[in-house]
Amino acid sequence: MRRPLTPAARAALVAAGAAVCLGSWLVHEGTRTQAPPGPSAADSWQGAPDPSSAPSTAAAPAAPPDPAPLGWSRPTRIRIPVIGVDAPVAEVGLGASGGPEPPSATDRNLAGWYGGSVTPGSTGTSVVVGHVDTTAGRAVFYDLGALHRGNLIDLARADGSTAVFAIDAIEVYGKADFPSGRVYGAAGRPELRVITCGGGYTKATGYQGNVVVYAHLVRSAGGPAG
Repeated sequence: MRRPLTPAARAALVAAGAAVCLGSWLVHEGTRTQAPPGPSAADSWQGAPDPSSAPSTAAAPAAPPDPAPLGWSRPTRIRIPVIGVDAPVAEVGLGASGGPEPPSATDRNLAGWYGGSVTPGSTGTSVVVGHVDTTAGRAVFYDLGALHRGNLIDLARADGSTAVFAIDAIEVYGKADFPSGRVYGAAGRPELRVITCGGGYTKATGYQGNVVVYAHLVRSAGGPAG
Protein backbone atom coordinates (compact mmCIF):
# COMPACT_ATOMS: atom_id res chain seq x y z
CA MET A 1 0.00 0.00 0.00
CA ARG A 2 1.35 3.39 -0.96
CA ARG A 3 1.53 5.91 1.87
CA PRO A 4 -0.07 9.36 1.51
CA LEU A 5 2.16 12.26 0.57
CA THR A 6 4.53 13.02 3.45
CA PRO A 7 4.74 16.58 4.82
CA ALA A 8 8.25 16.93 3.39
CA ALA A 9 7.19 15.69 -0.05
CA ARG A 10 4.13 17.94 -0.01
CA ALA A 11 6.28 20.93 0.93
CA ALA A 12 8.61 20.18 -1.99
CA LEU A 13 5.68 19.94 -4.40
CA VAL A 14 4.21 23.22 -3.15
CA ALA A 15 7.59 24.97 -3.21
CA ALA A 16 8.16 23.90 -6.80
CA GLY A 17 5.40 26.26 -7.88
CA ALA A 18 4.78 23.84 -10.70
CA ALA A 19 1.66 23.83 -12.78
CA VAL A 20 0.94 21.03 -15.21
CA CYS A 21 0.37 21.87 -18.85
CA LEU A 22 -1.28 18.96 -20.48
CA GLY A 23 -2.25 19.69 -24.03
CA SER A 24 -1.38 21.01 -27.45
CA TRP A 25 -3.88 23.14 -29.35
CA LEU A 26 -6.45 20.93 -31.01
CA VAL A 27 -5.46 20.34 -34.61
CA HIS A 28 -7.73 18.82 -37.25
CA GLU A 29 -6.39 18.43 -40.76
CA GLY A 30 -3.72 21.01 -40.00
CA THR A 31 -6.02 23.84 -38.91
CA ARG A 32 -6.87 25.21 -35.50
CA THR A 33 -10.36 24.88 -34.13
CA GLN A 34 -11.85 27.03 -31.40
CA ALA A 35 -10.27 27.06 -27.96
CA PRO A 36 -11.66 24.85 -25.18
CA PRO A 37 -14.23 26.56 -22.93
CA GLY A 38 -12.97 28.67 -20.05
CA PRO A 39 -14.54 28.92 -16.59
CA SER A 40 -16.93 31.77 -15.87
CA ALA A 41 -16.17 34.45 -13.29
CA ALA A 42 -19.35 33.46 -11.45
CA ASP A 43 -17.85 30.02 -10.75
CA SER A 44 -14.54 31.29 -9.37
CA TRP A 45 -13.78 31.85 -5.71
CA GLN A 46 -14.32 35.56 -6.31
CA GLY A 47 -17.76 34.81 -7.71
CA ALA A 48 -18.97 33.07 -4.55
CA PRO A 49 -22.23 34.49 -3.22
CA ASP A 50 -21.75 37.04 -0.42
CA PRO A 51 -23.62 35.76 2.68
CA SER A 52 -23.93 39.35 3.94
CA SER A 53 -26.19 40.17 0.98
CA ALA A 54 -28.97 37.92 2.27
CA PRO A 55 -31.90 39.63 4.04
CA SER A 56 -31.33 39.79 7.79
CA THR A 57 -34.68 38.09 8.44
CA ALA A 58 -33.80 35.07 6.32
CA ALA A 59 -32.67 32.05 8.30
CA ALA A 60 -29.54 30.48 6.87
CA PRO A 61 -30.16 26.86 5.83
CA ALA A 62 -28.40 24.29 7.97
CA ALA A 63 -25.34 22.86 6.29
CA PRO A 64 -25.46 19.09 5.85
CA PRO A 65 -23.01 17.17 8.01
CA ASP A 66 -19.71 16.26 6.42
CA PRO A 67 -19.61 12.63 5.23
CA ALA A 68 -17.18 10.25 6.87
CA PRO A 69 -13.82 10.09 5.05
CA LEU A 70 -13.12 6.93 3.08
CA GLY A 71 -10.24 4.56 3.61
CA TRP A 72 -7.31 4.17 1.21
CA SER A 73 -8.25 2.78 -2.22
CA ARG A 74 -6.92 3.67 -5.66
CA PRO A 75 -9.24 5.47 -8.07
CA THR A 76 -10.15 3.46 -11.15
CA ARG A 77 -12.52 5.73 -13.07
CA ILE A 78 -13.67 9.35 -13.18
CA ARG A 79 -17.14 10.40 -14.29
CA ILE A 80 -18.37 13.97 -14.74
CA PRO A 81 -21.87 13.43 -16.15
CA VAL A 82 -22.67 17.06 -16.97
CA ILE A 83 -19.83 17.24 -19.53
CA GLY A 84 -19.90 13.59 -20.59
CA VAL A 85 -16.60 12.49 -19.02
CA ASP A 86 -16.33 8.76 -18.33
CA ALA A 87 -12.69 7.72 -18.30
CA PRO A 88 -10.31 5.26 -16.67
CA VAL A 89 -7.73 6.61 -14.21
CA ALA A 90 -4.05 5.63 -14.21
CA GLU A 91 -1.55 6.46 -11.49
CA VAL A 92 1.06 9.10 -12.38
CA GLY A 93 4.09 10.53 -10.62
CA LEU A 94 6.01 13.80 -10.74
CA GLY A 95 7.32 15.16 -14.00
CA ALA A 96 10.54 17.04 -14.72
CA SER A 97 8.83 20.38 -13.98
CA GLY A 98 8.15 19.32 -10.39
CA GLY A 99 4.40 18.98 -10.86
CA PRO A 100 2.30 15.88 -11.52
CA GLU A 101 3.09 14.41 -14.92
CA PRO A 102 0.30 13.91 -17.44
CA PRO A 103 -1.02 10.46 -18.33
CA SER A 104 -0.12 8.97 -21.68
CA ALA A 105 -1.26 11.10 -24.62
CA THR A 106 -1.81 8.03 -26.78
CA ASP A 107 -5.19 7.49 -25.08
CA ARG A 108 -7.17 10.73 -25.19
CA ASN A 109 -9.80 9.32 -22.81
CA LEU A 110 -7.46 8.76 -19.86
CA ALA A 111 -7.02 10.67 -16.60
CA GLY A 112 -4.14 10.46 -14.14
CA TRP A 113 -4.28 10.33 -10.35
CA TYR A 114 -1.12 11.71 -8.73
CA GLY A 115 -0.02 8.79 -6.57
CA GLY A 116 1.71 11.03 -4.04
CA SER A 117 -1.64 12.51 -3.05
CA VAL A 118 -4.34 10.85 -0.97
CA THR A 119 -6.81 8.59 -2.73
CA PRO A 120 -10.13 10.29 -3.58
CA GLY A 121 -12.42 10.39 -0.55
CA SER A 122 -9.63 10.15 2.03
CA THR A 123 -8.89 13.11 4.27
CA GLY A 124 -6.62 15.52 2.41
CA THR A 125 -6.21 16.74 -1.15
CA SER A 126 -6.44 14.24 -4.00
CA VAL A 127 -5.07 15.38 -7.37
CA VAL A 128 -6.33 14.22 -10.78
CA VAL A 129 -4.84 15.54 -14.03
CA GLY A 130 -5.56 15.03 -17.70
CA HIS A 131 -5.02 16.39 -21.20
CA VAL A 132 -7.28 19.07 -22.64
CA ASP A 133 -6.45 18.05 -26.21
CA THR A 134 -3.78 16.56 -28.42
CA THR A 135 -2.93 16.91 -32.09
CA ALA A 136 -5.29 13.97 -32.64
CA GLY A 137 -8.34 15.77 -31.19
CA ARG A 138 -10.17 16.61 -27.99
CA ALA A 139 -8.99 14.84 -24.85
CA VAL A 140 -10.60 13.81 -21.57
CA PHE A 141 -10.78 17.26 -19.92
CA TYR A 142 -11.48 19.42 -22.97
CA ASP A 143 -14.74 20.70 -21.45
CA LEU A 144 -13.49 21.10 -17.88
CA GLY A 145 -13.83 24.88 -18.07
CA ALA A 146 -17.55 24.54 -18.85
CA LEU A 147 -18.30 23.14 -15.38
CA HIS A 148 -20.15 25.13 -12.73
CA ARG A 149 -20.21 25.38 -8.98
CA GLY A 150 -22.29 22.50 -7.55
CA ASN A 151 -21.72 20.07 -10.45
CA LEU A 152 -20.78 16.56 -9.31
CA ILE A 153 -17.67 14.48 -9.99
CA ASP A 154 -17.67 10.74 -9.29
CA LEU A 155 -14.46 8.82 -8.59
CA ALA A 156 -14.90 5.04 -8.66
CA ARG A 157 -12.37 3.23 -6.45
CA ALA A 158 -10.76 -0.20 -6.49
CA ASP A 159 -12.61 -1.31 -3.34
CA GLY A 160 -15.96 -0.94 -5.11
CA SER A 161 -16.89 2.38 -3.52
CA THR A 162 -17.52 5.67 -5.31
CA ALA A 163 -16.51 9.04 -3.88
CA VAL A 164 -18.85 11.84 -5.00
CA PHE A 165 -17.51 15.40 -4.97
CA ALA A 166 -19.33 18.71 -5.42
CA ILE A 167 -17.51 21.54 -7.17
CA ASP A 168 -16.72 24.58 -5.02
CA ALA A 169 -14.97 26.70 -7.66
CA ILE A 170 -13.23 26.60 -11.05
CA GLU A 171 -10.21 28.83 -11.59
CA VAL A 172 -7.82 29.54 -14.46
CA TYR A 173 -4.23 30.47 -13.54
CA GLY A 174 -1.31 31.68 -15.60
CA LYS A 175 1.92 29.73 -15.23
CA ALA A 176 3.59 32.53 -13.26
CA ASP A 177 0.61 32.84 -10.93
CA PHE A 178 -0.09 29.19 -10.21
CA PRO A 179 -0.90 28.97 -6.44
CA SER A 180 0.78 25.66 -5.62
CA GLY A 181 0.06 25.95 -1.90
CA ARG A 182 -3.65 26.40 -2.48
CA VAL A 183 -3.90 23.72 -5.14
CA TYR A 184 -1.69 20.99 -3.67
CA GLY A 185 -1.72 21.87 0.04
CA ALA A 186 -3.13 19.70 2.80
CA ALA A 187 -6.84 19.85 3.66
CA GLY A 188 -8.68 18.89 6.81
CA ARG A 189 -11.48 17.16 4.89
CA PRO A 190 -11.60 15.03 1.73
CA GLU A 191 -11.02 17.38 -1.20
CA LEU A 192 -10.30 16.98 -4.91
CA ARG A 193 -8.39 18.99 -7.52
CA VAL A 194 -8.90 18.28 -11.22
CA ILE A 195 -6.36 20.03 -13.44
CA THR A 196 -5.84 20.53 -17.16
CA CYS A 197 -4.38 23.14 -19.52
CA GLY A 198 -6.09 26.44 -20.11
CA GLY A 199 -5.67 30.17 -20.48
CA GLY A 200 -4.10 31.74 -23.53
CA TYR A 201 -2.22 29.82 -26.19
CA THR A 202 0.66 30.54 -28.52
CA LYS A 203 2.23 28.20 -31.04
CA ALA A 204 5.68 28.89 -29.58
CA THR A 205 4.90 28.16 -25.94
CA GLY A 206 1.65 26.22 -25.92
CA TYR A 207 -0.96 26.85 -23.26
CA GLN A 208 -0.16 29.67 -20.87
CA GLY A 209 -1.84 28.30 -17.77
CA ASN A 210 -4.14 25.78 -16.17
CA VAL A 211 -7.78 25.25 -15.33
CA VAL A 212 -8.20 23.96 -11.76
CA VAL A 213 -11.43 22.54 -10.36
CA TYR A 214 -11.80 22.60 -6.56
CA ALA A 215 -14.28 20.13 -5.03
CA HIS A 216 -15.10 18.45 -1.72
CA LEU A 217 -16.60 15.08 -0.78
CA VAL A 218 -20.38 15.14 -0.33
CA ARG A 219 -21.20 11.43 -0.19
CA SER A 220 -20.01 7.94 -1.03
CA ALA A 221 -21.73 4.88 -2.39
CA GLY A 222 -21.05 1.16 -2.39
CA GLY A 223 -18.01 -0.70 -1.10
CA PRO A 224 -16.18 -0.13 2.19
CA ALA A 225 -16.92 3.26 3.73
CA GLY A 226 -13.86 3.69 5.91
